[in-house]
Amino acid sequence: MTLQLNSTKTLANGVEMPRLGLGVYKMTDREESIQAMTTALSHGYRAIDTATIYENEKEVGEAFRASGLKREEVFITSKVWNSDQGYDSTLKAFENSLKLLDLDYLDLYLTHWPVKEKFVDTYRAIERLYDEKLIRVPGVSNHHQHHLEELFAKANVKPMVNQIELHPRLTQFDLRNYCADNNIAVTSWSPLARGGLLEEPSLVRIGAKYGKSPAQIIIRWHLQHDLIVIPKSVTPERIKENADVYDFELSFEDMKNIDALNMNERTGSDPDNITF
Repeated sequence: MTLQLNSTKTLANGVEMPRLGLGVYKMTDREESIQAMTTALSHGYRAIDTATIYENEKEVGEAFRASGLKREEVFITSKVWNSDQGYDSTLKAFENSLKLLDLDYLDLYLTHWPVKEKFVDTYRAIERLYDEKLIRVPGVSNHHQHHLEELFAKANVKPMVNQIELHPRLTQFDLRNYCADNNIAVTSWSPLARGGLLEEPSLVRIGAKYGKSPAQIIIRWHLQHDLIVIPKSVTPERIKENADVYDFELSFEDMKNIDALNMNERTGSDPDNITF
């Protein structure tokens, strides 16, 4: 697979989703957030991943407009928060997100977490938004296989993206295979394990071999596994560095060595045990 910064993954309905995007979780300082997003877009990023709970949808919209790019050139994702889940409240939450972003549509809208007794109705609302062409792609986040199976029993359109915590310490191999079998693209959140892998000796060693940082090695590992990846940073140089991963290719052996770091270790919550 020949990869470039503008490489996309074709989703189940034919929509092209950028393989690398900017995650904006915890970007709460207005000016810093807008600068980070503007830097990313000016450097060639073409996707921004936000959510209602991040409280920066307004800034995402402003950064997009400041970029001078056409709407169809930037892939924007948001998510419905847990307290807004359910059919009617999801529709209202989406309307509010769209207003904050000041956009006519979203490229991708996700159920943020599978809230018991609500996530199926939440996804039904997302299907309606898709039917009404207010979103280009329906999707979910943090859904295990059994959550997806529950959705499939009632959904008219399967989710086309599942955004999950995924990094070399949590490779989620079985869930990735299940998603692939059902034509669901996987997006990796916390792709660098919240920075917890940046001093991992084996990654430092592999990085030295290619003249790359451990972060660049990890991002390349995601891309070579056909994953969509959304590293987060507010530092302009780091944002650029995270995208400088297209002038080398990890060997089969190095990919396997990184795979072997898996410990099924989460930095976030298990979707089966959410309390928020």
